[in-house]
Amino acid sequence: MTGQPDRDAYSDPSTPQRIGGSGTLAAAIGTAALAGLLFGFDTAVIAGVTGDLTDLFALTPETLGVTVSAALWGTLVGALFAGKPGDAFGSRDSLRMLAAFYFIAGLGCALAPSWPLFLLFRFLCGLAIGGSSVLAPVYIAEIAPPRHRGLLVGLFQLMIVTGILVAYLSNATIAGLIDGETAWRWKLGITAAPALLFFVLLFAIPNSPRWLVAKGRRSEAAAALARIGTPPDAAEAELRRVEQALERDPPGEKLSWRRHRRPMTLAILVAMFNQLAGINAVLYYLNDIFARAGSLSPDRQAVLIGIANLVFTLVGMALIDRIGRKTLLLAGAAGMTLCLAAAAGVLYGALDNGLMLPALVGFIAFFATSQGAVIWVYISEIFPTPVRARGSALGASTHWLMNALIAGIFPILVAWSPGAPFVIFAAAMVLQFIVVAAIFPETRGVDLDEMAQRIE
Repeated sequence: MTGQPDRDAYSDPSTPQRIGGSGTLAAAIGTAALAGLLFGFDTAVIAGVTGDLTDLFALTPETLGVTVSAALWGTLVGALFAGKPGDAFGSRDSLRMLAAFYFIAGLGCALAPSWPLFLLFRFLCGLAIGGSSVLAPVYIAEIAPPRHRGLLVGLFQLMIVTGILVAYLSNATIAGLIDGETAWRWKLGITAAPALLFFVLLFAIPNSPRWLVAKGRRSEAAAALARIGTPPDAAEAELRRVEQALERDPPGEKLSWRRHRRPMTLAILVAMFNQLAGINAVLYYLNDIFARAGSLSPDRQAVLIGIANLVFTLVGMALIDRIGRKTLLLAGAAGMTLCLAAAAGVLYGALDNGLMLPALVGFIAFFATSQGAVIWVYISEIFPTPVRARGSALGASTHWLMNALIAGIFPILVAWSPGAPFVIFAAAMVLQFIVVAAIFPETRGVDLDEMAQRIE
């Protein structure tokens, strides 16, 4: 072990085909990333039915917040408890169960005859979202070569924003094709289709070789490495390196503050700031925000926001392994502060209404390039292998706790003062810039089995 960040079995010039040369590797990463599409689709689809649900169930601002955040409390529970089965049974097999949850929840929400049952199925949907937000990035991080890990784990985030855009497009399409009281049910029920596809594809990919080694299944790990295109010499070197790392952090170790306080602190902070930016509150209530700003055609402007989210996520993926995670977080915090302040100015009447769309597009651009591209990569790479899923669960559950709290409070704050949430979000981004500059280490190019030395 050399401790040099870019030195690993995959960076050998004799194995440049590691990313694109194995169909199984591409299929494995693509399948795991598909969890992100379901994550984005099922999270954002609610934006197109809030008005219908308010009318149907006679919701107040408070109960609308409960309705939107029902799935988010499920994501908190799902993320909090996904780590243990992920470490015990592997990310792949645990994702199969979550795919079934996605499918059942999609149909259940569409067919729900009452508000309590609707909340129940949205909570089940949240369990799937929260669990997959932990396990899919962990799976990708464990099979990706270090020099491209940021890009490949970033595919998960790319699929999230693709799912968000698909949700907006799907809502707009269904609204144009179906009139009447049943349109909202179709908007929610369509999410069951990609869930079924995800479930089927999970049976065609291997377990994580690192997880197999941690379980003492060395021969299966070697076979899994062969399936994803690792040459025999490189595979043997990787297996030895993982075994050496497991000697330092043996299987069965508990996630503890005493041993893992640094990665735990970093995971909590990056997850908190991700939500304190206000991204999901903006996405969930996008149509309502545009309506309050006096904008025309909220549905069409929501699609523009979704497109910007997708485009700038691609920018973030292109930069994350070149300029690093920390630089992106710092630049994003600065840009988001300005854009959020502008949005607050519009809602307080200090700026023209026409500036709301550019302000939110700018906010999305800075978020997608920085926080959006970094969060799942950073959380999935900073913990040792034996506690990686549980450590990732800590970060993801923090993310979803903040998400649920902010989504539930947002409509109440807006009813009190439309610009107040954006002032709070802007202040949080100033704080993020200071904290990231002071304590966040750069993890670009560091091998997972050498990460502990970098994080200490």
